[in-house]
Amino acid sequence: MPDNSLVKGPLPLSCVMCQEGSKMVLLVTGLCSEDCYYCPLSLEKQGKRVTYANEKPVEKDEDVLNEAKSISARGTGMTGGDPLLEMDKAVHYIRLLKGEFGERHNIHLYTSTTDPKKLVRLAGAGLDEIRFHPPADVWDRLGDTGFVTAITDARHLGLRTGIEVPAIPGHETQIAALLRSVIEAGAQFINLNELEFSESNWKELKNRGYAVKDDVSSAVAGSEETALNIIRSVDSKVTVHYCSSSFKDATQLRKRLLRRAKNSATPLDIINHEGMFIKGVIECGSPESLARKLAREYKIPKGLIRYDREKSRVELAAWILEEIYDQVEGEAFIVEEYPTADRLEVERRPLGPLDVRVIK
Repeated sequence: MPDNSLVKGPLPLSCVMCQEGSKMVLLVTGLCSEDCYYCPLSLEKQGKRVTYANEKPVEKDEDVLNEAKSISARGTGMTGGDPLLEMDKAVHYIRLLKGEFGERHNIHLYTSTTDPKKLVRLAGAGLDEIRFHPPADVWDRLGDTGFVTAITDARHLGLRTGIEVPAIPGHETQIAALLRSVIEAGAQFINLNELEFSESNWKELKNRGYAVKDDVSSAVAGSEETALNIIRSVDSKVTVHYCSSSFKDATQLRKRLLRRAKNSATPLDIINHEGMFIKGVIECGSPESLARKLAREYKIPKGLIRYDREKSRVELAAWILEEIYDQVEGEAFIVEEYPTADRLEVERRPLGPLDVRVIK
């Protein structure tokens, strides 16, 4: 597998879809009953009653469906927080997505909840796969918790069943004990994620002595080695999969962005190899009137220039702006931004005497 990921056994279909960028990420809620020190969820979502489809805040069902369509999603990963803390909402979204896209729309869900009644509701709604998240403090005593029974119950309900946990350096013994317990309980796959620093967990990780593995990564030093050692030591037919931080960024996210960019690009957008939009931007005092003036004076086709009301600026094809920038009022830039709902800008290059690259 690319980007240092490794798998022993066949990958679950849901992981295959993630690899190709065809899974929508649906954060059902930021609420969670656990308090895992390594949780990477952002501060704007952690512990909050919010819903996001990929990067888009959800206010109505159409937001979820439109986001899935924007990436030609073949499936959805439902996450949190813990989706089962808002059970009715989780069931509603499963039925919504299956109703719109059909039974072949593969849905998997992450949870730390082991309530058997909730598992029955999920199976009845049409969930395909469940991934349990046992917190680290129970990994070596899973038999004392409800996870063993929950894994068995989920299998009996027809759900593809596995676990997903971070590969925490120094916890090899606990992870090995966890794997023995879940394999015996009937888990069909085990996912080990590379532990990462985030805005919400960095203090806790730092206080425990963890550090980043290099200057260009947020991954924790030693996490990858921990995962690979565990996988190589497992003697089982159960799939064990290590998913690296670089794989999520360089492959999974990039392919999802490319799918979205191809579906949402306008004639003025250039799509680069990372799935970002490249466009020309003019910032000035009266962008709406300037857009009309430029379109008229330079005979720019309607699809290649527009007034962006949201960001109060003129947007036009980069190749056109590079030809006329020295003849227009305002500041001109070539901008690179995400093709996502938040349109996060990652780079802008001023056009003019100070034609230098500025990284944000």
